[in-house]
Amino acid sequence: MRVLSCIVGQHNLWLVLLAAVVCVAGSWVALRLLLRATDRHGVQRSGWLFLAAVAAGSSVWCTHFIAMLAYDATAPVTFEPILTMQSLLIAIAGMGAGFWLALYNRLPPEIGGAIAGLSVAAMHYTGMAAYHVDGVIAWNMNYVVASVVLSVVIISAAVGATIRGTSRNSLLIGLGAFVGGIVSLHFTGMTAVSVTPFVTGAPIADATVFATMAVAVAGVALMVVGTGVASHLIDSEVTHENIAALRHLAMTDSLTDLPNRTGFNEYLHFELQRAEQGGRSLALIGIDLDKFKEINDLRGHEAGDEALKTIGRRLLNLSRGGEFVARIGGDEFAALKRFRNDDDLREFIQRLEEALFKPLTIEDLEITCGASLGIAIYPQDGRDAERLIGNADLAMYRAKADLTRTVCYYEPQMDEKSRERRGLAMDLRSAIEHKELELKYQVQKSVESGEVRGYEVLLRWKHPERGYIPPSEFIPIAEESGSILAIGEWVMREAAREALAWPLPHKIAVNVSPVQLMHVDLARSIHEILLETGLPPRRLEIEITESTIIADKVRSLDALRRIRALGVTVAIDDFGTGYSSLDTLRSFPFDKIKLDSSFMKEIETSQQARAIIRAVLALGKSLDIKVLAEGVETGMQLEILRSEGCHEVQGFLLGAPETFVADVVAVEERRIA
Repeated sequence: MRVLSCIVGQHNLWLVLLAAVVCVAGSWVALRLLLRATDRHGVQRSGWLFLAAVAAGSSVWCTHFIAMLAYDATAPVTFEPILTMQSLLIAIAGMGAGFWLALYNRLPPEIGGAIAGLSVAAMHYTGMAAYHVDGVIAWNMNYVVASVVLSVVIISAAVGATIRGTSRNSLLIGLGAFVGGIVSLHFTGMTAVSVTPFVTGAPIADATVFATMAVAVAGVALMVVGTGVASHLIDSEVTHENIAALRHLAMTDSLTDLPNRTGFNEYLHFELQRAEQGGRSLALIGIDLDKFKEINDLRGHEAGDEALKTIGRRLLNLSRGGEFVARIGGDEFAALKRFRNDDDLREFIQRLEEALFKPLTIEDLEITCGASLGIAIYPQDGRDAERLIGNADLAMYRAKADLTRTVCYYEPQMDEKSRERRGLAMDLRSAIEHKELELKYQVQKSVESGEVRGYEVLLRWKHPERGYIPPSEFIPIAEESGSILAIGEWVMREAAREALAWPLPHKIAVNVSPVQLMHVDLARSIHEILLETGLPPRRLEIEITESTIIADKVRSLDALRRIRALGVTVAIDDFGTGYSSLDTLRSFPFDKIKLDSSFMKEIETSQQARAIIRAVLALGKSLDIKVLAEGVETGMQLEILRSEGCHEVQGFLLGAPETFVADVVAVEERRIA
């Protein structure tokens, strides 16, 4: 009651209200700055602690000073300037020390809060020492002790609640306690004072002057508070901009400026939730560029990057509301489309195709990249992101494998096909052990004399349940699974062993997979097989396609030179179907060119096909490389090749692949007889 009586009866309530405004505003800013310091380290933390200490100390001091001016001492009053300034410095320094200790990890924050509370008490009583009244001042020590205890306990709790708080209300609780600690200290401390004025005849201080001073001090306090607010807002804006920039970097592909895989996954989850709530359909389109590798191989990676940038710009520009396109890695893109009917989706797919199939101009090269698109639709093709992405990939791979389609929708049968491929891949791993692989040999003959020049080794797989599986089906699976390495080595070793049993030392031609050339020391492996079997190197010929070389030209050509140094001949297979045939021939001295069988199908009716064959034969003659034509099935084809000067031929007209070595031996014995 004495405290309340002191406030009501001995203070100017308007100035008390002004002091309260300064106290609340300053404390709010100070605690917000303190919280900002908790998120920083090093020099930045020190800077925010300094701002928090200045805001807190100056606000507390100004609150105290205004409340002192509001006190009616009924006697002449003066202020001692040095002690008054010291009280301000005590408040700022004490708050700085307390806040620093509160953020020191090895101590509980309440200890720092207690130091801040002590500094408030020290500031108050230093200020009271600077308060000179013409009269006798008496102190009630019980109230003095109570004021100090209240300040230390309440402000300690306020700082602890602010720093430890995890909820949104923590700051409000801390603010209320902080203001309560300051107010309880001041007015309890003022209650401890009683003044008996001297009768000196000196005039009592003008209340108007004190009010003016109080307003001026409040203005300065609010300017300090405003400075803290401005610093906080500027930092918040910069932090927001930095976070936005970092988020953009994390979610965006730096090359195309499209969203990356992370951004795509986040948006996909958002769209799936929205589609589930709204009952709408959502299409996920997987996109894989078809001829991007050709651009890299022909013009280098810079040209490839430029192509990706161009395609990225096109895809970015075509997107409308409810549409989203991202680059998820390499030459793969993905798109999302919210749609109400099939016409909306078809129109979007059409725009995608126009952007992807529009010719690209890279330096002096104009190329149509093209793409394969696989589409999965929510909810019928999957209700979660993982399922939807997997089904879109299955559809995309089907489109890539089908030369007649560029767009493929997911169908349930694709899962069965995928499972079937995985099952075949597992069976292939044990095919050698279970003796399911067989070798066949197709004869290669001279066009002029009809004499046997050698045999191409062909691999067949007799599955225990499905019977014979075409090489076009199981060879890609073997390459994808890595089984081709063991299978390729077995083919070469088995063919070399069987060839030694032939009555005549004909050459065997063995196809080499790109995987073998890229992942093993092929020259060393061949050398070991030749030493193990005893087959002379001149009886072995390696057949390799242009695409195998182009995959890694430097490494491929190095491996081929080492193989040729063993005495093994090297033939380029499927010649004429690639896109850099002349450059390939210039880069490596092949021993033989195998003309692709596709030319034989048109040789009898197409002048263009005959002209191409004639050009290849002339090229082989000028480079002193023999040319072998594959796929010869009619006598007219053979006659045309003879008239054009072809060296060797291979095909069903000359002999189908023989199943067993015994068949080959029998053919040889009949020929000798």
